[in-house]
Amino acid sequence: MSDGRDTAVRENAVRGKGARERAARPEDLARLFVERANAGDAEGLAELYEPDAVLGFPPGDMTVGRDAIRAVFDQLVAQRPRFEPEEALPTLLWGDLALTATRPADGTGGRAQVARRQPDGTWLRILDRPEAAG
Repeated sequence: MSDGRDTAVRENAVRGKGARERAARPEDLARLFVERANAGDAEGLAELYEPDAVLGFPPGDMTVGRDAIRAVFDQLVAQRPRFEPEEALPTLLWGDLALTATRPADGTGGRAQVARRQPDGTWLRILDRPEAAG
């Protein structure tokens, strides 16, 4: 559901010179994650998270803060995994918060994220559980 800000945000989310695309909608975060992971861009992956975000990865662990999240993604992209876009489940919106999820193709059970709208109208993840046992 659009709240009228989406069009302006999409226009502003276009990359400036040397800048990475930003998420105009919460659903954009999953696509940007796949694109950046496949490009081996750990810094770009970490930029999808707020500075104090929590990542439920590695499995059974919690990684707190963008710097720590980047370190995890440095290790992940060094392994050169290949990510594919996954089927998105309907997003739940409540004010400036969004719950997004995808149906994993790898059978890990489920992926869920909470994103928050930023003052400029773009979105960043604040909570991410990329692997939940089914």
